[in-house]
Amino acid sequence: MNALRSFANGIDKINEYVGRFVSWITALLVLVVFVDVVMRYVFNISFVFTQELEWHLFAFIFLIGAGYTLLHDGHVRVDIIYQKLGSKAQAWVNFIGCLLFLFPGCYLIITTSMGFVENSFTIFEGSPDPGGIPLRFILKSMIPLGFALVWLQGISLFINSFLVIIGREEQKRETA
Repeated sequence: MNALRSFANGIDKINEYVGRFVSWITALLVLVVFVDVVMRYVFNISFVFTQELEWHLFAFIFLIGAGYTLLHDGHVRVDIIYQKLGSKAQAWVNFIGCLLFLFPGCYLIITTSMGFVENSFTIFEGSPDPGGIPLRFILKSMIPLGFALVWLQGISLFINSFLVIIGREEQKRETA
């Protein structure tokens, strides 16, 4: 059981570090939006590159930060029933939810997006707009990577739920 717990802790640390990195990208996004707004409303100048950079950074944050969000139980869910359940019942909900929804969903998105990413790399896809970001294929590669991080964090959640179900762990662990 210690090996399982250590493995889950390792996954948690990976997503914790990724989440810390993404927080800096979030600060960068705030700066880019601020500069864009000042340029548009003060100097009456707008660049396609800046506007595309905003949504590229947002997409990166959303995709790569999703595993971190799962680690900290920050995803949206209907908590009307779940929050009133005991820790074992919550563990069962998480355990079954991982098996029936999270793992198959991540697998489906990862496998279907790989062809999409491969095509983008093959044609060296960039922005169709003049002055846009030329390396769009890099952003598209974040789709399978982001869902791989969610899948990994799902494995950690699955392991931790299993440990609670069998009585080896009573409450949610603190992360790194």
